Amino acid sequence: MGYKVVVAGATGNVGREMLNILAEREFPVDEIVALASRKSLGTEVSFGDKTLKCKDLDTFDFTGWDIALFAIGSDATKIYAPKAAGAGCIVIDNSSLYRYDPDVPLIVPEVNAHAIMGYAKKNIIANPNCSTAQMVVALKPLHDRATIKRVVVATYQSVSGAGKEGMDELWNQTKAIYNPTDNVPPSKFSKQIAFNVIPHIDVFLDSGETKEEWKMVAETKKILDPKIKVTATCVRVPVFVGHSEAINIETEEFLDWQEAQDILREAPGIMLVDKRESGGYITPIECVGEFATYVSRVRQDSTIENGLSLWCVSDNLRKGAALNAVQIAELLGQKVLKKG
Repeated sequence: MGYKVVVAGATGNVGREMLNILAEREFPVDEIVALASRKSLGTEVSFGDKTLKCKDLDTFDFTGWDIALFAIGSDATKIYAPKAAGAGCIVIDNSSLYRYDPDVPLIVPEVNAHAIMGYAKKNIIANPNCSTAQMVVALKPLHDRATIKRVVVATYQSVSGAGKEGMDELWNQTKAIYNPTDNVPPSKFSKQIAFNVIPHIDVFLDSGETKEEWKMVAETKKILDPKIKVTATCVRVPVFVGHSEAINIETEEFLDWQEAQDILREAPGIMLVDKRESGGYITPIECVGEFATYVSRVRQDSTIENGLSLWCVSDNLRKGAALNAVQIAELLGQKVLKKG
């Protein structure tokens, strides 16, 4: 006996990836439906070896469905998540709408699986920001061993984090540079993204942070530990898929880099690839399509008493979004629904 599963936003990058991962991980599905906006009605999407035709999100009745994976953005989620939740369908939402709601658990299964039971307050579970998700997977086992006090992170985030328009803009601008008759001015991004880096993701706040940077701080505190101090600089880079992060960590107890490697090697969801030689690390192009969060370049930071630095890479459409949502669904099945 399996689950009746809804994927809302099935024609977008993350929605398609959700369908792929549900099939790849053989999630116990009895029935599945792909939903999209009216303009995408009838669009075909793949689920394993099956083809699904998208139905209209606006008229869909969620009654009798078990789990809905949402990848439709905050504005639409505000309308449809309460409808689904009110009909008894548990929503796993990929937008930022509910992440900071104290009555909605924000879950990364390798980090705070225990928080899943909080779903019952609103029948909604939030999926974290892509850059936060991979970072807390890497931080959790180190925090358990040595208690992290402070994190300084610089991100190198791929254009797929900005959706299809971001990927198209990088592609079209890159081609235009080699064809002098073409001109592709910035549209999705504030400046040229091809052969450039942009230290600006989401809107600017009064503090001088961008909202993306603020999200990393607030979400790390909610998921991992409210006492951790976090500062982030989030940068968009000309990479199609895969977010990278340079993470500097200060701990309460001393943690040797070799012990840190041993801890990370055994930690759930992490693949340690860390040889101190040319090519002995993972880059974003190598993590595309993979489930793991990769950690490399683990080393002591001698500028502080208890410091470590590391490099963290993950497929942002997978662990940063779709994979984490499916893992939450799996956790929900094991702990709450217990059908599959």
